[in-house]
Amino acid sequence: MRLPFLSLLLAGTLTVGAQTTTEAQLLCPTDDDAVERPLFKTLPGKTPYRIPAIAVNRRGTLIAVSDYRPCGGDIGFGKVDLRYRLSDNNGATWSRELVLTEGDGVNGSKTCGYGDAAIVSDRSSDEAVVVCVTGNTVYGHGTTNRSNPNRVAVLHSRDGGHTWSQPVDITEQVYSLFDKSNLGPVDAMFFGSGRICQSKLVKVGRYYRLYAALCARPGGNRVVYSDDLGRTWQALGDIHTSPAPNGDEPKVEELPNGDVLLSSRVSGGRLFNIFHYLSEHNATGAWEQQPVLSQKENGGIKALQNSTNGEILLVDARDNATHRPVCLALQSVPLGPGRANVGIYYKALPTNKRRAPEWEHYTAKDFESDDIGQRIQHHGATNRRAHCFLLRRRNLRQGRLLHQYVRSAHIGAHHRRKIQRFAHPVATQGETPLS
Repeated sequence: MRLPFLSLLLAGTLTVGAQTTTEAQLLCPTDDDAVERPLFKTLPGKTPYRIPAIAVNRRGTLIAVSDYRPCGGDIGFGKVDLRYRLSDNNGATWSRELVLTEGDGVNGSKTCGYGDAAIVSDRSSDEAVVVCVTGNTVYGHGTTNRSNPNRVAVLHSRDGGHTWSQPVDITEQVYSLFDKSNLGPVDAMFFGSGRICQSKLVKVGRYYRLYAALCARPGGNRVVYSDDLGRTWQALGDIHTSPAPNGDEPKVEELPNGDVLLSSRVSGGRLFNIFHYLSEHNATGAWEQQPVLSQKENGGIKALQNSTNGEILLVDARDNATHRPVCLALQSVPLGPGRANVGIYYKALPTNKRRAPEWEHYTAKDFESDDIGQRIQHHGATNRRAHCFLLRRRNLRQGRLLHQYVRSAHIGAHHRRKIQRFAHPVATQGETPLS
């Protein structure tokens, strides 16, 4: 029996699951190996790396991206570049560090820096997309407004993430979606860094639909979708309401029936909401009237201050007790205090079938309550700057991308055994299960 495989990428270190490793363990790690691989490592007195993102292309190549910050601070404070590395063997070995795009560092320039990347690789072609913040404006500053916003850029790859186009500024295309909102125009926004969600079910034209969640002010989170692989975007749902008015850094994931789940950072836990489709092709439907605050629900996620980003991911698994395939929801959060002790909450959804009666009245409250409170805890992640992102690999192993400002850490078999009830990944169409 082979367990679902968890790996971490620190801005610093990729952890594939022994504190000492051989080359054989690197190439073929076992359930009890926790292999660490430095990738983007910040050294004392050197330029820092922060805010990682990760994707896997349809040929199985991992694409890891990180901010490289000559200015020393967040995007908006000065020169920030994006760097990336590639792996063709599930993270055992990696390419040299490459430049995805560079900021010019010019004060006030619209191309001063590029950072906070969100990434996706198309499931049916060799194309990949990065959306990022660009410019010299700071999200929370009062001088950042509709006429001087956080800018948005998109970059495309046509060879599975090996080479990339020049950035294309799409600021006005995205901001203008909300100019006529009753909430008022958006003054500042950014795409939630890490993973852009691509639908497995909804395909309009050439591509499967993309979903991305926006951290925005005023008015809270928004969600957008793209049917042309990130070249243009549309609002998902009514522009006059926010699916999470008090939400911070958000992520989205597709439920087995095609509806869209929003998970947003909030003090103490997460905010959840679901967009219920009326027509997938026409992208019509509605968000639930109010988001669900996780820590108020029975058995819900609790994460003290929760002062960092996280990830929501659905994976196919098999329940060892019943031998039935299930859809397992994973939510990464720092368990606290502050950004320390990264953990993963998990639960099995009621069904993995798209057309099933269980979805007819399914709500965000149903998602959040009860056994979503089960968790595995990564005690090693004690640094105060931990961002964790999850990845569904092409060989059905799960990857985990974790940013820590300095320290490295690992998840060993002790933690993986806590989810052994859901041990065997289940192949989806076009994929092969682990042997």
